[in-house]
Amino acid sequence: METAPPQDPTSLSYRDATEADVPALVELVESAYRGDASRSGWTTEADILDGQRTDPDGVRQVISAPGSRLLVVHRDDELVACCQLEHRGDAAYFGMFAVRPGLQGGGLGKRILAEAERTAREAWGVGEMHMTVISVREELIAWYERRGYRRTGRMTPFPYGDERFGVPQRDDLQFELLVKPLGGAAGG
Repeated sequence: METAPPQDPTSLSYRDATEADVPALVELVESAYRGDASRSGWTTEADILDGQRTDPDGVRQVISAPGSRLLVVHRDDELVACCQLEHRGDAAYFGMFAVRPGLQGGGLGKRILAEAERTAREAWGVGEMHMTVISVREELIAWYERRGYRRTGRMTPFPYGDERFGVPQRDDLQFELLVKPLGGAAGG
């Protein structure tokens, strides 16, 4: 009797999020960025922001928005990550990126980011990926720079007073635009 080869423990599957995924995605994003659970990973914002990172309505908006996709990433049957892709003309926007805290630092994020770039390039023929990162998150920005993103110096204000984005613990928060050319895009 033939046995199946062992499954690759590093194989990931990607699919578009559905309404049924909303509770698990909110939990994942919150665990990666806020509160004590986030401190077991390196992407925590717990020292600069309290409160929520997202809520069910915010996740639903990303799922249902025209030109937007929320990719759900599984390893075996476990939800391990998610990320948002939004078509914005000649570029795609990358956001709502969360990797389960206990799995951070093991190379999953780099693989998921590369898949998101490939997906955006193939689906929309875009020439660039854009994202915004809180400018005081130097370690996170450096991680993106090692993956080909460049700081633009273009800042947008943090939405102080809008607790849907969290409760700031400092008064110098702003978002910086990071940009990466995506080779092989249509027309460029």
